[in-house]
Amino acid sequence: MKANCWMGRNTVEVREVPDPKILNSRDAIVRITSTAICGSDLHLYDGYVPTMKKGDILGHEFMGEVVDVGPAVSNLRIGDRVVVPFPIACGNCTACDHDMYSLCENSNPNAGLAEKFMGHSPAGIFGYSHMLGGYPGGQAEYARVPFADVGPIKIENGLPDEKVLFLSDILPTGWMGAEMCDITPGDVIAVWGAGPVGQFAIASAYLMGAERVIAIDRFPYRLRIAERVGAETLNYEEVDVQDALLDITAGRGPDACIDAVGMEAHYGNPAVYAYDRTKQAARVETDRPYALREAIMACRNGGTVSVIGVYAGFLEKFPMGSLMNRSLTLKSGQCHVQRYLKPLLQRIKNGDIDPSFVITHRLPLQDAPRGYDLFKNKTDDCNKVILSA
Repeated sequence: MKANCWMGRNTVEVREVPDPKILNSRDAIVRITSTAICGSDLHLYDGYVPTMKKGDILGHEFMGEVVDVGPAVSNLRIGDRVVVPFPIACGNCTACDHDMYSLCENSNPNAGLAEKFMGHSPAGIFGYSHMLGGYPGGQAEYARVPFADVGPIKIENGLPDEKVLFLSDILPTGWMGAEMCDITPGDVIAVWGAGPVGQFAIASAYLMGAERVIAIDRFPYRLRIAERVGAETLNYEEVDVQDALLDITAGRGPDACIDAVGMEAHYGNPAVYAYDRTKQAARVETDRPYALREAIMACRNGGTVSVIGVYAGFLEKFPMGSLMNRSLTLKSGQCHVQRYLKPLLQRIKNGDIDPSFVITHRLPLQDAPRGYDLFKNKTDDCNKVILSA
């Protein structure tokens, strides 16, 4: 089969690789009909996530048709259309029992490696480094899905791929980012990052009752999309974000702030940007936390900072004094996707949200390298790339 493979920093290639096979009784094999390039994939592409190996198959947002199932999988049949969540979860451990599927205690065969970096291991993830399991991803013609009796959700009623594909990751991630803000009617929410995850966080915040949502980014086309979702917008290269947020909120600051950027944040101040780029290049810090720093400093006293942007390791100049002295609550996490699949699928069916609004580019799998280049460099107003096998 063909699959998009990581070949080194800033290099991917579509190659012929062996077809996946059933390895365990709870496995399924899915013929992939649609997959996507995620902002998290760019962290791998840019070489900032450790334990990648040449030839690893990328991709953690995918869906398709079941073509084979293991003997212990009774909920799926050959021919079923399914969306596959990006975290792999057993359904039986303490974390899964508490609906914290991205912390599954049994799905990462390389847990010892993750523990050296993080203290404890999270769940295994499709296409996201050997530290997180080394599972082949979904930017391919076929994929093996472990614990298929727990993860995939069946798609019926003829809903097209583009309406449901993002249930695999970015729609639940944006929803969880807003949910962690504990929004009450009248709240003002600020979202750093107006890419697809930020756009879903904005839409989710409004569905949860926020009165105003402010999107912060530097790309005009992404800010325009955020405005279509209902957000007010700030271009951080044109305004001082903290001053602008104080003006908007009459001096209080937003009730909650969402970091939908993560480890490769850009910043408008050249000196600060150079400082962190130098630290990152020297491997003194792994992540550039401009957005997170600014979100903490901008949030109102007693407010909440919700972190859904991906971080891989260690930060410099983390404003712990601001967090502690102003009674801020910091919430974060890889999304527990399985928790949100059914309720969000119902919202799609009800017409509350049509997730396809984020898509700007549709390419065949063979053109994945071009898709990565477009997405990374934000050329041709690229917001989200869908690949079809």
